[in-house]
Amino acid sequence: MKLRAGDHVVVISGKDKGKTGKVLRVLESANRIVISDVNMRTKHLKKQPNRQGQIIRYEASLPISNVMLIDAKTKKRSRVGYKIDEKGNKARIAKKSGDVVTAAKVDKKDSAKDSSSSAKATEDKKETKDIKKPKKTDEKVGSSDNKKPFWKGLGFGAEAMQDADLKEGSHMQEDHSVPDQGKTPDTISHQRGS
Repeated sequence: MKLRAGDHVVVISGKDKGKTGKVLRVLESANRIVISDVNMRTKHLKKQPNRQGQIIRYEASLPISNVMLIDAKTKKRSRVGYKIDEKGNKARIAKKSGDVVTAAKVDKKDSAKDSSSSAKATEDKKETKDIKKPKKTDEKVGSSDNKKPFWKGLGFGAEAMQDADLKEGSHMQEDHSVPDQGKTPDTISHQRGS
């Protein structure tokens, strides 16, 4: 491949004709190239239980034949050739000026930043939402700090009733016991029609 990650290129055909950018990745097996802020696509991600729904914009690949290298000296597009030094080293050169082409290094962070610029915007929106709605640091219902079962906080059971009576300060104790519905009465009378 004559183009490498970090080269500055211009798109010479297609819908993004005339746009320039830095090469993020070269896909050699498919003869395709990914350029920053060129051939942008939009992907809508559906809401999932573990994440919010979001819209992601990313760079899709282009055929490598649709781009040309920008010569650093002339600032115009140029073809790429090879030149062998006296030492036997092979170097890439720009054919218009004859200068050696050196590619700037692309960090993985830079390519992730370029490909997820809209993801940053959604993260910023999430952060602003967090600022607007402060997080609750009080007890959570199922937390390990809370030693009582969760239903006791909801007001069920005899203990909750006793707590409610103590809080009200009522002097009368009411009978909250369950009536004996399942027991048979001591005297059984079978009278028909009465």
